[in-house]
Amino acid sequence: MARVVVLGNEKGGSGKSTLTIHLVVSLLQRGLRVATLDADVRQGTLSRYLENRVAFVEANGLKLAVPIHHRLESLDDLETRLPALLADYDILVIDCPGNDTDLSRRAHVAADILVTPMNDSFIDLDVLARVSPDASRVLGLSHYAEMVWEQRKRRALAGGKPIDWIVVRNRLSHLDARNKRDVGNILDSLERRLGFRQVPGFGERVIFRELFPKGLTLLDLRAAGGGNPLNLSHVAARQEVRGVIEALNLQGA
Repeated sequence: MARVVVLGNEKGGSGKSTLTIHLVVSLLQRGLRVATLDADVRQGTLSRYLENRVAFVEANGLKLAVPIHHRLESLDDLETRLPALLADYDILVIDCPGNDTDLSRRAHVAADILVTPMNDSFIDLDVLARVSPDASRVLGLSHYAEMVWEQRKRRALAGGKPIDWIVVRNRLSHLDARNKRDVGNILDSLERRLGFRQVPGFGERVIFRELFPKGLTLLDLRAAGGGNPLNLSHVAARQEVRGVIEALNLQGA
């Protein structure tokens, strides 16, 4: 039975698809059987990323791993595909849209692990909680946190195991800025209240944007680049990727 990893956040620009493709490639490189589902019916960023990957691999004669992938069209499409995928693969990764849909809600119920990337800012934090003007306390939960809470209850009522919810803080500043501390304090409070755990994510690096047209990840660079050495920024970025993936505890599925 496959473990289901869902990437979800009701906000665009959080690095969700970038994290998804790096997670998928890492799992494939470990020899796991991985299938991916794109639940973003309208935008389909993960699907485009994988299309670019297939085209680049074929054009350059490379041997890079590509998952079995389906771009979902509807909730019925998910329900139809889910049983076979759960039976035939080690890991099923579902990339959800940055808005609330029935398809996204159903994917969240299926999640063994829910990964929510967010930029380290109060704008991104707003999808989890409303914060006081002085950023000192939580005034109430916001739409995405409430949605996740509802789906966790649905999963529990159906007899499912608790969801391991992980919030990945992307674009963390290397400076000890007040905003970074304030966001961290609020997340610490929410962590206890909502039952998620925090993981440091990806820094702001140009390389992540440059890889999309080729469908590559930082984990492919040596194979795709003819063995050329990585620069220091690439090495640091790869360490960030590995740190996030290790925190998911998916070794051996």
